[in-house]
Amino acid sequence: MSVQRSEAIRYRLNQLYYGKSRASARFRIGYIIVDLAIIAFFVAVPLLEKTPLFFVLDYAIAALLAADLGARSYASGDIRRLLRSPIFWVDLVVLLTLLLPQYLLNFGFLRVLRLWTLVHSDIFWRVVGHGRYDDTYVEDVTRAIVTLITFIFVVTGFVYTSFVSGESLDGYVDALYFTMSTLTTTGYGDITLPGTWGKLLSIATMLAGITLFLRLGQTVVRPRKIRFPCPTCGLQRHDVDAVHCKACGEQLNIPNDEE
Repeated sequence: MSVQRSEAIRYRLNQLYYGKSRASARFRIGYIIVDLAIIAFFVAVPLLEKTPLFFVLDYAIAALLAADLGARSYASGDIRRLLRSPIFWVDLVVLLTLLLPQYLLNFGFLRVLRLWTLVHSDIFWRVVGHGRYDDTYVEDVTRAIVTLITFIFVVTGFVYTSFVSGESLDGYVDALYFTMSTLTTTGYGDITLPGTWGKLLSIATMLAGITLFLRLGQTVVRPRKIRFPCPTCGLQRHDVDAVHCKACGEQLNIPNDEE
């Protein structure tokens, strides 16, 4: 492949992933639909893992995710920046569990992180409402809720994988019940995890639960802000009706939808 053709392909991919054209918007809509289908597969894994269809879907999704990672890497043109992105590493972990289901099926609960990567991706918010909710209160609240939900299912999966064979847990519902009662620090005590590692996991879950609930509460009740960089000091967030920057006093001209 010639250098010129290679650069043309890179430019085309960059426009599809990061551009603002109609073709780019349609591509990202398709991208989100595929992501939602992948998440649906991850949710259905407990029902499919013992059927022949599981491996067909698993490897098909692995190929799709590998192609997406490769295309994103090629389109970015800055591999170092990509490697600093937590979303990229989450996708790599998910891909690894897909490629080696015989050995890493017990870590399949990590695939729910795909939901986190979807809602925390710029592509998702640029497409939703044609960017109407990008960098808004709705985005902040949605991200906080999804982070909490993702944490719940990751911990539930870890508990189910590590402790379901013991006397304390009978199945996935018990693992979810334990996670929720521990996360909310209710602590009924009817289901507990055995051993030192069980106690340490319970402590970590309680601490993380308090943090996530506080973050969600703060995000919901705090005054609404809008992202608009101050031309003088660079402060990003301002009140919706702000006329001057509260950091440096610079006059602002924040656009709004009022007639």
